[in-house]
Amino acid sequence: MASLSLWHSVTVRRRWILPALALLAVLFAAAWHLKLPALAWHWAGTLRQENVWRNKSLWLPDYRATIDAHPIAGVSRNASGLTYDDRTHTLYLAINNPAEILELTTGGRILRRIPVTGVEDLEGLTHVQDDEFFLIDERRQRIYWVPIRPETTRIDVADAPWLGLGILLNGNLGFEGVSWNGGRNLLFVAKEKSPPRIFHIEGLLPEARPGAPMNLQIHEWRPRADPGRFLRDLSSLSLHDRSGHLLILSDESRILAEYSGAGELISLMPLWRGWHGLERSIPQAEGVTVDAQGTIYIVSEPNLFYRFEKTKTPHSGRALRDS
Repeated sequence: MASLSLWHSVTVRRRWILPALALLAVLFAAAWHLKLPALAWHWAGTLRQENVWRNKSLWLPDYRATIDAHPIAGVSRNASGLTYDDRTHTLYLAINNPAEILELTTGGRILRRIPVTGVEDLEGLTHVQDDEFFLIDERRQRIYWVPIRPETTRIDVADAPWLGLGILLNGNLGFEGVSWNGGRNLLFVAKEKSPPRIFHIEGLLPEARPGAPMNLQIHEWRPRADPGRFLRDLSSLSLHDRSGHLLILSDESRILAEYSGAGELISLMPLWRGWHGLERSIPQAEGVTVDAQGTIYIVSEPNLFYRFEKTKTPHSGRALRDS
């Protein structure tokens, strides 16, 4: 009887070995696909540099949501790129279908709506200076230069100056993010995936006018810690003028990353439930921008608005809502 019992025990164990190994293989493959090992490695590296960077960077671990998943009234879907205008202290939001630009308060309230015609897939925008903005059309990979004035009620890009890049054209996996570096007169553009890449364009000087000679130079931005190694896609980016640091947003990884001007990975902020005051994970983060004070704004499809402010309080608990 003892030998039969032992044989039964061994048989049961063998029966569970293959399913257990299969489960482990699936979990490992999922973690590798989500780039979790690389993310953990880079995240640990940033935390080791806290004493170096905390007081001379945005330092994302210190941020907390003060507006959490606030629906933008009057928007039902397709919230996309976001930019901050330091003259008006307002935000501009790109809606890709139907194409329009919304001016928002920093609390996420709509001030005006500006329909945009002549674009196929409006994904991003960035404020340059005065009333000048760059818009990006993802499918055509075109960058349009347009004015948005207090009296502007409609934009037609048919007669607007534009730059076509045509780099790795592949439909809906083109340019997702754009940001202007006023200190160096550089335009950063992010390609979403397959593969994710970031380019910067020199020579798009704000004072230039159509017909004037231009000396354009396009380079790929290659930071020391390539975001493509630990982020599954690039949804948006924003340049913080005061520090010169670049914020890179990933929708699929639900991560916001901060890079120095020299391309060093400085800090990371998970956009996950329970982190940084978030009651739920941000579902589809599509746009990010940062204002002069370092406040960070994120929009998520279909119409959710988030604001993060720097604080020294623990990153847990319920977030505050702004009216």
